[in-house]
Amino acid sequence: MLVMANGCYELKKGQKYSFNLKAANHQVILSSQTYESKESALGGIASVQANGAKDELYERKTAQSGQPFFVLKAPNGQVIGQSEMYETEAARDNGIESVKSNSPSTQIKDLIAS
Repeated sequence: MLVMANGCYELKKGQKYSFNLKAANHQVILSSQTYESKESALGGIASVQANGAKDELYERKTAQSGQPFFVLKAPNGQVIGQSEMYETEAARDNGIESVKSNSPSTQIKDLIAS
């Protein structure tokens, strides 16, 4: 039986606006770049929703420390978000699969208003 992932986006504001995509287990699986406005951050969420399932938009990278991570880019090449650092390439690839399955989520928790 296939169970659909039930992730959500959390919109937040520090110095600038940003968002995290969280998996159903509440783990952050993608962190956005920063945005000047709330509207731009919401546009970033829309871009992840539209592009998150497209494998060709993921760049599989290795940090200087040797830890694997990934970057999700929009079709125009702009970075939308980045993963955490993983211990193994297999764990990174599982992270990508989690973003692919959770990215269509329409649940957005606005942490700015609270």
